[in-house]
Order: sequence, then C-alpha cells, then structure tokens
Amino acid sequence: MTTPIQQLTQLGQSLWYDNIQRRLLDSGELAAMIARGDIRGVTSNPTIFHNAISKTSDYDSALVPLALSGWDAESIFWQLAVEDIRAACDLFAPLYAETYGVDGYVSLEVSPYLANDTVKTLEQAKELWATVGRSNLMIKIPATKAGLPAIRQAIAAGINVNVTLIFSIERYREVIEAYMSGLEDRILAGGDIEYVHSVASFFVSRLDSKIDPQLPAGSPLLGKAAIANAKLAYAVFQETFNSERFAKLQLSKGNFQRPLWASTGTKNPAYPDTLYVDTLIGPATVNTVPPQTLDAFRDHGTAAMTLTEGVDECRAQVAELEKLGISLQKVTDELEEEGVKSFADAFTALLDSLEARRQSAADQATPILATVKEAVATLEAKSAAQRMWQVDPTLWTDDPAGQAEIKIRLGWLKLPESSRAAIAEINAFAKTVRAEGIQNILLIGMGGSSLGPEVFSLVFGAQNFAILDSTDPGQVAATATRFTPETTLYIVASKSGGTAEVMAGFDYFYHLSTQKFGDAAGSRFIAVTDPGTSLEKLAQERSFRKVFNADPMVGGRYSALTHFGLVPAGLMGIDLEKFLASAEKMMKQCAADVPAARNPGLVLGTVMGGCALAGRDKLTILADEQLASVGSWLEQLIAESSGKLGKGIVVVDGEPRYEANSSAYGPDRLFAYLRSDGGLDAFAASLRAAGHPVLTFDLADPYDLGGEIFRWEVATALACALLEVNPFDQPDVQIAKDIAKAKIAEFRANGKLSAGEFVSSEAPDFASVLNNFLANTRPGDYIAINAYLPRNPELDALLQSLRAAVTKKTGLPTTLGFGPRFLHSTGQLHKGGADNGVFLQITADPEADFDIPGQGLTFGTLERGQALGDYEALASRGRRILRIHLPKPGAVGALAETLNT
Repeated sequence: MTTPIQQLTQLGQSLWYDNIQRRLLDSGELAAMIARGDIRGVTSNPTIFHNAISKTSDYDSALVPLALSGWDAESIFWQLAVEDIRAACDLFAPLYAETYGVDGYVSLEVSPYLANDTVKTLEQAKELWATVGRSNLMIKIPATKAGLPAIRQAIAAGINVNVTLIFSIERYREVIEAYMSGLEDRILAGGDIEYVHSVASFFVSRLDSKIDPQLPAGSPLLGKAAIANAKLAYAVFQETFNSERFAKLQLSKGNFQRPLWASTGTKNPAYPDTLYVDTLIGPATVNTVPPQTLDAFRDHGTAAMTLTEGVDECRAQVAELEKLGISLQKVTDELEEEGVKSFADAFTALLDSLEARRQSAADQATPILATVKEAVATLEAKSAAQRMWQVDPTLWTDDPAGQAEIKIRLGWLKLPESSRAAIAEINAFAKTVRAEGIQNILLIGMGGSSLGPEVFSLVFGAQNFAILDSTDPGQVAATATRFTPETTLYIVASKSGGTAEVMAGFDYFYHLSTQKFGDAAGSRFIAVTDPGTSLEKLAQERSFRKVFNADPMVGGRYSALTHFGLVPAGLMGIDLEKFLASAEKMMKQCAADVPAARNPGLVLGTVMGGCALAGRDKLTILADEQLASVGSWLEQLIAESSGKLGKGIVVVDGEPRYEANSSAYGPDRLFAYLRSDGGLDAFAASLRAAGHPVLTFDLADPYDLGGEIFRWEVATALACALLEVNPFDQPDVQIAKDIAKAKIAEFRANGKLSAGEFVSSEAPDFASVLNNFLANTRPGDYIAINAYLPRNPELDALLQSLRAAVTKKTGLPTTLGFGPRFLHSTGQLHKGGADNGVFLQITADPEADFDIPGQGLTFGTLERGQALGDYEALASRGRRILRIHLPKPGAVGALAETLNT
C-alpha cells in the first residue's frame, strides 16, 4: 500500500523539507528521511538558521575555534551555514543524479540585508555558489525589484536559483521573465543551460493570515485567498512554459522553472493541518513543508490532482475580494515588504545571538586571544593542515633522519576510517571470550600501549579490566591477586615487541598460568604488536590464543585508535563503530580543506603551541570525575611529542585544586577543562575571573572521547609545528634505558646493585636537605614528583598531599608520575625539554619482593635499576634532582608533614 507521500510524488509533485539543523545531519535523521522517500530537497532561510543555531547547542563545538581565532559573528554564521548546506547537498547527491537534476536540491539564501541591492546580491550569490561547490545547490534570491536583475544574471552565470518571497502573480510573471532571459543570455554567451535549474517560491499561507482578519465572520472567502492565488499562479506557469519562447529554450535543453509552494504550514488552527498541501498538488511543482506539516501529511494527507481544479472559482474569489475593497496587489506588496523585514530581523537576531555566544567562547581565553589569532595566522600561512595531511615532514624538521621517521608515523590521521576494517574481527573475538565465561581482562603494556585502554575502561566504567604498567613488586603482587589465570585473559601489548617492563610482566603471569594450565597456558594470552616483532614470534612459539597486528605506520602515543586501543575496548563491550564514528566526525572537521580557524585540532594546537612560546607552557588539566583519567593519556601524548630541543609543553594532571587567585596559579598556566557533568563549572569560572584562560571541552557522552582523541592528536602535532620540534620521535628516552640496562647487567655480573645517590627520609638533616633543595627554584619552574612506588589509591592520596605541600612551599605547579610508568610518558620531556623541571625522585624498600621468572633478578631489582637509570640520565643533563629513599612505600606520607612543619 502506497503512502500519501508516495502518491503525491507519483502525481509529479516533490516534497522538500523547510528545515535544516546540525542535529538532523549528525544523527542520520535527514539521511533516513531521504532514504524513506519522505523528502526530495531542503530549503533554508534566516529564520530556520536562527532557530537551529541560536536555540540549540548543536553548533557550539564548531563555534568555539572560530571565536578563538577572532572571527566575527557574521563570518561565523556563513561558515556554519555552508557546512550544513554542503553536508545536506552530499546526502541528496544520489537523488540529484537519479532524477537528472530535477530533485535533490538544498537552498541557501543570500543575506536578507541585500534584498534591495542588485550588485551585492549577485556578488554574494556567486561567492556562495563557489564556496559551497555543489551542483545541487540552489541560491535563494528574493523576488524584490532589486532582486530580479540579480536573478537574471545569476541564471546567466549558470547558478541554480530558488527565487523566494513571491506573493503576487504580477511579480511572478517578472520572475519567469528574469529566468527565461537569463537562460537566453547564457545561450548567447555560448553557455550550456541543460544543468541550470530554478524554482519560483510562492508564499502561500501568509496571504490568508493577512486577508482573513479583514473579512467578516463567517465569510465564505475565509481561508480561500492563498489557495486561489497559488492556483492562478500555476495557470500562469502552464501558459508561459507552454509558449513558443520556452519551446525554443527546450531545444537547448532548458528546464522548467517549477513553482514551489512555500509557507505551507497551517497558521490558523481552525484549518486542516494539511490544507496547503492537499489543495495544491500538481505536476512539475514543489511543496516545501515544515516538520509538523510533513508529519501531518505523512499521517493523514490526501494525495490527489487538485491544483488545476476550480480555477474559474478562484478567479471569482479574487474578484469578490476586490469588491470588498481588499486589493491583492496592496496586500502582496505589504507581504513582500514584511517578508524582507522579517528575514532581516531574524538575521539580526541570529547575528546578535551568535555574537553573544562568540563572546562567551572568547571569554574562556581572554588573556591569550591575541596569541591564538597570531598563531592561527602562522599555521595558515604555512599551510600546516594541508602539509600534515600530505605527510610533508618539512613542516616539523629539516633533519633527514627525522623526516624519514615522520613519513612512517602519520598513519593515525586516517585511523577513524581505516580501523573500521578491524571491527568485525575484534567483535567476533570478544564474543567468543565472553561466551567462554572469562571474567577479567588484564593488559600488560607500557605508555601508548596501555594508557588509552586504561582511559577507556575508566571513562566507560568497565569493572573487569585493568592494566599492569609497573615493575614495582607491590603493584605486581596486588594485580596478580585480582587477575588470576583461572579468570583472566591477558593482553600483552607492545609496539616494539621487546619492552622490558612488558616482558617482565609477561614472564611472571605466563609462569602463573603454566602452573594452572601447563602447556595450554598460551590460551590465556593474546598479543597486540606490530607485524614481525619478537613478541609476535614469542606468541607463535607459546601458542597464544591470538595475535592482533597493529598499524606499523602509527607511533605508540598516537595508537589509541589502532588495535592497541580497539582490542581492549572491544573486550570491554564498547561499541567500536560508534566510537570510531565520533573520531571520524572530528577527523572531517580537521581535514586539509577546512579553513584553519574552523579546524578544532589546529586551533587547539595554536592555543597550546602559541601559549608555550609565549611562556604559558603549563597546560593544566581539569576534569569531571568520569573523565579524570583522560589527563594521563594527554600527558604522554603532549609531553613526549613536544618535550625536546629544550622546548616543551608541561601537562599538569590531577593536581590538587587551590584558590583561583592564589599564587599557586601563575602566569605560566593554561587550563583545559574536560567537562561531562559540570562539576567544576564554578571552579573554572573562578579561574577565568582571576584572569586565567580556561578552555572547556564538553563530552556529554563517553563516546565523544573518540573525537577528543583525534582532536588532541592533531592539536599536538600542529603545536609541535609551531614549536619547531618533531612530534614523532623521542630522542632523549634511550639514555635512561641504556643506563638501566647497564645497572641490571652489573647486578647480573656481581649480584649487587649500586645504591646510587640519595637522601634517606630518616636522616637527621633530611628536612633541611629537602627544604634547601626546593628553595633552588625559579619562576616558571615545575616540580616533578617521580615515585617508584606501587600505584594505588592509598599512596596516590598521600602523594597528592605531598604535591599540595610542595606547591604551598614553592608556589610552583607539580606533576606526579609513578615509576617506571612515567618514563614512557613524561621521561622525554624531563630530559629533552626546557630546563625548568625540578625533580623529586622517591624510592622505597619494597615490603616484599620476588623473582621475575627466567630473568635472574627480582621485580624490585629491575625497578631500582630503572630508577637509577632515570636519576643518572637527568643528572647528566644538568637537571636539578633529589632522590629521597623511604624505608617502606607508606612512609611517603611523612614527606608532606615534613614540608608543612
């Protein structure tokens, strides 16, 4: 059984949708309406955009980078409008092709401020046509006296035109004349008219709204004028487009200028809600309907050939109106004037609203707006986004070795699309694991192989997942207690395949598994690694359950959207398609052809890089509770990418909060608020009031994290372009590894590990040593607390107290890293970044220690060797460092007390 809409389409009329907004595009609702055949085009106008932009938050994410870049409200409007129109055009492109250009159009109106300016109307029509760049675009030009010559010239230029604000039949004749003359002009100039299309938008219901109040109660003419006027206009259409003149144009493949019935929503509740659709159905016409009218017609509309019925009666009704002293000419003149004013007023209201929101967005970053604007201009002048997408390594470095590395490290740019190929395999594997009743997932990995999955588990609330990224015996033991071989699937994740900490963790848990499963222990393990690594070979030798090969063109800290992140995410039950869709949406906004000021990743990159160059190099992360873990991922991404050549951005994550106007927050601070529930809104506002820039990133849904990952990756890469450092290498990490290896080799040779330099927390002069060390600081410094201790809530709380005490003592920001985890995160910045780090290394005698199976040493020995390697590497770079040794991990609580007394 056909629907009313299908029947209407069969009668030769096309329903277009008088509505557009980003939510319809992003949700897939508009695409679904097209697929169902509900609509065959879209129209827009200033009022529609006013409602879409000013009365929703749909555009906020797009508006913010434009505001930070210094764009004015009207420029922002046109950018947002063009984005929507382009997206809608692309959705309608198949219908446009299928109908050979009859349907599938999306209309964008010139500024209503130009309604009485022929020259500027034509200029903007050409500009919008070129900017949108879609053949199924229609430019809306009002049928004012000044608009008519612009219509003719636009048609002659090959621009599709939706002629809007037509009320009178006399003006309609002039519109047809402008259209035909434009086609003739184009032919004379040697142009092709086959693909030039136009519609003439006749406004319907407004005529009844204007005339009905002038009629006596009970008049038979109530609700008749608008339909009569439209039917008489259709008669003019039939007459004119059956003329000899148009027949000549048809020989050159000229197209009808179809009448389009606009303003067809019923405004009088006494009239049927489908009145202006049911009564105006005929071939070669369009009816553009608002949402409520579309729903009504779909539900109970009547599709029948009505447009040519009762034309003589319509003429009599018009004549009767004239007898009553109601001049249609006067009424339609007034309606045209009111229509122009109404759209201009809506446009003014829209711009006023946009200006208020632009100002609100800019107010987040008042102290740095000039810096950001200048930095955006710098990256734009460098064609930075385009060169990044073209994999042009000269954007970052002139060094041949660095350029070679960059060429094999930009695969992450296409991961939102390319990683989709892995979804089916990952989901099938996860389904099998769940079916077998495996309860827990433990990922053994370091840095980029583990931080992303940990964030996913905490943001999405996965209770059965954890990571092991430590060699601390206390942490390994606690992890083993929870993740036993009987209940656990172990993910061994390493890009290189030979990471020391990962192999130590694997050896330990594989040994436990062999005690339970014997030769079948490998069935409890899977590997995620690059193709051809030693880990892949090991997995084959030990009969791992599965090996997932990640994209080798992606570096570790940019790998959250590769198998390193997606395999754990799939095992957690995260919808990978939805997650990658979020990332893809951001990817498109960061594309090479997007204006620099509209590119969210680029603008954030200019904020970070520009501020760092200007002395605001302490990027301080604020986060609502659900998003608190994201900072650790950002810390690795940004610090390891930027911290080299004596430069870098210091990420201050998880810091205790202080009074907004306290000395703890100096002029070197830039704040980023990751917002989910608004729990820190008041604090962020107080920081702004105190003169600090605080950028807010709204993540209303956990799946928004996919987009944020991509945004921050782009931002980090482009911030490094400003800093002129290579974001894809880590040249200063190896020194600590080499020293640690030497320490371990020393232990294996003589069974003893050197104690290294340290001060005991139990030494009589400890307090003075610590205080004297912290006195050796300068403005612009930060204190890095690097604790080789178990990472657990109890010790974290004690170390947070220490951070607060250090800041109280020095007025400086603090960072906190658990060793050896932080070596794969901030280690590069500490050794290769600016000399503004002051390092407190904390070690402790473990409460219990045990062997790493097959390695001839204990976890405690490995951890101590790594701590010594880190210490000596920092010392060799002339860094200010003090190692504090504790009798046991829990003694760290006394350090804060020492500073506070």
